Amino acid sequence: MKSSQFNTPRQVKQYDMSNKAGRRWDVFCRIVDNFGDIGVCWRLSQQLAHEHHLQVRLFIDNLAIASKIIPSLNAELPSQTINSVEICTWPNADEDIKPADVALETFSCELPATYLEAMQASTLWVNLEYLSAEPWVADFHARGSNNTKITRHFFFPGFTDATGGLIRETNIFQKNQKLAKSPPLQCDFLQSLNLVHDDALKISLFSYPHAPIPSLLNAMAESNQRIHCYVPISSILPKVAKYFGVDSSQLNTIQTGEKFSQKNLNVTILPFLSQSDYDKLLAICDINFVRGEDSWIRAIWAAKPFIWQPYLQTENTHITKLDAFLDLFYSSCDETARYSVSEAHSAWVADNITIPVWQNYLNNLPTIKRFTLQQANQLAEQTDLAAKLVIFLQKLSVKV
Repeated sequence: MKSSQFNTPRQVKQYDMSNKAGRRWDVFCRIVDNFGDIGVCWRLSQQLAHEHHLQVRLFIDNLAIASKIIPSLNAELPSQTINSVEICTWPNADEDIKPADVALETFSCELPATYLEAMQASTLWVNLEYLSAEPWVADFHARGSNNTKITRHFFFPGFTDATGGLIRETNIFQKNQKLAKSPPLQCDFLQSLNLVHDDALKISLFSYPHAPIPSLLNAMAESNQRIHCYVPISSILPKVAKYFGVDSSQLNTIQTGEKFSQKNLNVTILPFLSQSDYDKLLAICDINFVRGEDSWIRAIWAAKPFIWQPYLQTENTHITKLDAFLDLFYSSCDETARYSVSEAHSAWVADNITIPVWQNYLNNLPTIKRFTLQQANQLAEQTDLAAKLVIFLQKLSVKV
C-alpha cells in the first residue's frame, strides 16, 4: 500500500458536542457473534462519553455475554452506569422509552419497534455498518434511506478518508508502542498472568473454532525456533486440548493456567482478558491471530504482524473481504514478504497451514514487522471513527 492510499496525515481533534444538538446518544447492540459486536459497541460508547462528553445509553440484548467484556456489569439489573456509560437491557415491547437525540443502530441490529415509533423528526438515526476494506464502501458511506418517516443514515467504517474511519481511542497507538519497546513493562504484564518473559517467539491465538488449529499448532511445534503460544479461554480450547492428546472425555475441562508442550511449542491457557489486558497482550506478542472485527482492529493498533480470520459468510463473502483487506494493507509491501502473508492467510481460511507455509511466514517476519508498524502508524494519523461520527452528526443536526 502506498502511503498516499492512507491519505495525508493530520492532527486528530476532539469534538465536544456538550453544548450542541445531539448531546444524548442511544447505542443499540445485539450480540450475534459472541464478543465482537459488544466489544466494538462498548469501546465506542466509552469513547463517545469520555472523549466527546456525550450522554450515552447502551442498550444490550444479552447482558450475560456482555458481562464477559464488562466484568463489573450486573446482568440482573435493567439499568446501571459503568465508566460514564448507562447500560440498559434491550427494551421490551411494552416499555415507554424516550428516544435520545441520536439513535445509533449498530450492525443493522434493527431498532425496537416501540422506540422507532416514538422517534421524532429531529432524531438523528445512524446505522453503523461492519468494517470492510472493499472499494464499494466509500461509495455507500454516509448515504441515507428515506423508507420511513425519519431518514436512516448508513455509516461505513473503513481504511481511507472517504469512509467512516477506524475505532481508536486517543493515545492507544502510543501506549501500545511504549509497552512494545519496554522489556520491564512487558515483564510486569506477563508476571501478572503468571508467565515468564524470555526470548521465545510470542504468539497470541484467538480464532473461530472452525479454524485449522491442529495444523497450525503442528507447524509451530515443527518450526525452527521456540514458541510461546498464549490462548485466552474461548471456544477453541477443545481443539487445542485434542491436539495435545487430552482424553476426549476431558476436552471441556481445560482450565486457566494449564500448559501444553510439543517439541518447540509451548501453549499456555490464559483467562478471558479484559479489553485493556487483551490490548497489552497483542502489543507484546510477535504475531497475533485475530478474528472478526474488534480483535482485528486491536491487532492493527498493536502494530505487530497479525493473521486475520474474517467471520464465516455464505458464498465466500468472507474471502472477498479478506482479499480486499490484504490488497489494500499490503499493496506496497516487499513482494516476497507480501506473498508469505497472503499464503498464510489463505491457508488459515482454507483449513490447513502446512509447515512450509508457516516457516516461510516466519522467515519473512522481520520485514512484515517493519511494514506493519509503518502502516499502523499511518492509519493512526487519520481521524478516528468516533470523531467522524460526531462530525457527521453535527452536520446533520444543522440540516434538521
